[in-house]
Amino acid sequence: MTTSLSSMAAQASREIAEVIAKVDEAAAGKFIDAIAGAKRIALHGVGREGLMMKGFAMRLFHLGLDVHVVGDMTTPPLGGGDLLIVSAGPGQFATISAFIEVARKAGAQTACVTAQPGGATSKAADLVFHLPAQTMANDQAGGGSLSILPMGSLFEGVQYVIFELLILRLREKLGRSADFMRSNHTNLE
Repeated sequence: MTTSLSSMAAQASREIAEVIAKVDEAAAGKFIDAIAGAKRIALHGVGREGLMMKGFAMRLFHLGLDVHVVGDMTTPPLGGGDLLIVSAGPGQFATISAFIEVARKAGAQTACVTAQPGGATSKAADLVFHLPAQTMANDQAGGGSLSILPMGSLFEGVQYVIFELLILRLREKLGRSADFMRSNHTNLE
């Protein structure tokens, strides 16, 4: 018998909520402060994590921040006062480690969103925002998945939800309104 979509959705939602309940509030506050205090922000991630980072970049733009996605032709150089935010769920990606090194040499602060804070990429960042969710680095136990969601999807689902929650906190911190955010939404649709 096939499990219903609604029961699978309830389990996936519970899993996301359980991970978010474990997120360190102080670490979230430091991450928010770093974003609010940055002159310019660039974000990067690979694969589906990269999609979550692009969504986060869009919301930061809606808040009126000077934000860019690494790899876009219009991404400016980073330097002092700037912030590079990367995603490295499994804790290590060689390309992302290289971006951290470039940003740090230029004087920018770096932040890593990860499920594995002990990984080489995570440890290279100035600031680590730990989301203790399953990724492809730990998606097998006894031959099966721990989460109802496949592979690294739990981490990516947590990223989507936590990023939207951080936007609400940033909106409050920056004194921005929902109308302000809406005014920054594209009209080229």
